[in-house]
Amino acid sequence: MKFHIAINLERMNAGQEMAEIRDHTLEMVKMADEAGFEIAWAAEHHALEMTIAPNPFQIMTWWAGETQNIRLGCGVANAAYWHPINIAGEAAMLDLLSGGRLEMGLGSGAYQREFDRMKPGLPQPESYKYMQEMLPLVRQLWKGDVEHDGEYWSFPTSTSCPKPLQADPRIWVAARAPVTFDYAVANDCDIMSWPLTMPFSEAESYRERLDDAKAKTANDWNGRWSMMRHSAVYANEADREAAMTAIRGVLGQFGNLMMKKGEVHNGFPDAVPFEELEGNVRVEPKMLEKNLMFGSPETVIEKLRGYERIGVDAFIYYASMGLGLEAQKRSLRLFIDEVMPEFA
Repeated sequence: MKFHIAINLERMNAGQEMAEIRDHTLEMVKMADEAGFEIAWAAEHHALEMTIAPNPFQIMTWWAGETQNIRLGCGVANAAYWHPINIAGEAAMLDLLSGGRLEMGLGSGAYQREFDRMKPGLPQPESYKYMQEMLPLVRQLWKGDVEHDGEYWSFPTSTSCPKPLQADPRIWVAARAPVTFDYAVANDCDIMSWPLTMPFSEAESYRERLDDAKAKTANDWNGRWSMMRHSAVYANEADREAAMTAIRGVLGQFGNLMMKKGEVHNGFPDAVPFEELEGNVRVEPKMLEKNLMFGSPETVIEKLRGYERIGVDAFIYYASMGLGLEAQKRSLRLFIDEVMPEFA
């Protein structure tokens, strides 16, 4: 099993200096690069301090100039916010400047609040249609001239400039719903899944959806399947308590965005009271510690073995969860030194 890192420029309060957040994010990516992580993932979000990522390709280009081997993942760009010619060119430029390290990711977005600002009038549940029209177009634009007259975009003959350095860059799709697994497999895409705070059985259900999608498709899908979880490795009670406090705080803000409860002031979401959180953003400490990639190195190794058994090709260590910067580095260092060697 391979290992990836997902990390955001994550500013939790107005007292944090942006330069410090910037430097910390790069330091974590460089630690992952030196440790042999396969991919570093950058998200796309808008007008939110907890995920400062208006253009993932800009972030990845920055990381490319500061790293040696780690691949650069767009995890993921929201298709509805882009024009196909624009995103094809941005992604290809990143591939060129990084020496062929692009891992392209497309998705359908998460927060209706963002759609209301970036694509007014589009309901989030309908956004997958933009992704399905865009994905094959990006591949065609990377190959050469394309003329397109579709439902969401129309343009005369055009192409991507530059072309990717890689002959055929892989495209990842963020998938939880069966329809998205079906689309990803039918279009020979790699797949990333995120069970949020749900139990391991949710990951097992994704395995079933992947197998069902493969059974429906005539092509011989041989893509990669990754699983993302918030991660915190700790060796003492103080770091355990810090991780639990941090993740509960972030989930309170995440619940605001997912459940459309509360306001966002100058980029900082109000936290929804814990008793009002439900579904994927419940915050019971025992449940969180069991379901997330939390625990001692030994506990984390045991949890990872479960993902390995269901055929997960790569585990995405999601580092951003409101935890203090030094605690984040201690956690990642424990993961590198004491967990990864068990999967070498």
